[in-house]
Amino acid sequence: EVQLQASGGGLVQAGGSLRLSCVVKGFTFDGWSMGWFRQAPGKEREGVSCISTGYGSTHYADSVKGRFTISSDNAKNTVYLQMDNLEPEDTAVYYCAAKWGTTCPTLISEYSYWGQGTLVTVSS
Repeated sequence: EVQLQASGGGLVQAGGSLRLSCVVKGFTFDGWSMGWFRQAPGKEREGVSCISTGYGSTHYADSVKGRFTISSDNAKNTVYLQMDNLEPEDTAVYYCAAKWGTTCPTLISEYSYWGQGTLVTVSS
């Protein structure tokens, strides 16, 4: 059974930091691409960042470039999202997702597996 277990969300003041983790169980994610998405209240789910675990290439939404860093530990089957200098606009439920292959599309439908989401709340 494939499971993506996201954790690390919480309440933080603007300017603070959080690190999200996503542990993948059920397959070895080397060769997959792992994405982080978020959904704010009343808004559509949007792509935040993605990493191609085989190549190590990374991608970021313009809104988080320079503040968020995605990384992976293939030995632990875990992907991380380090979020620094958080803004109230970053408040959302964050989801990790997985797709086979080296590309990082923004289309949600391209991703085969999803985690349960972890809530990030940034206060002003």
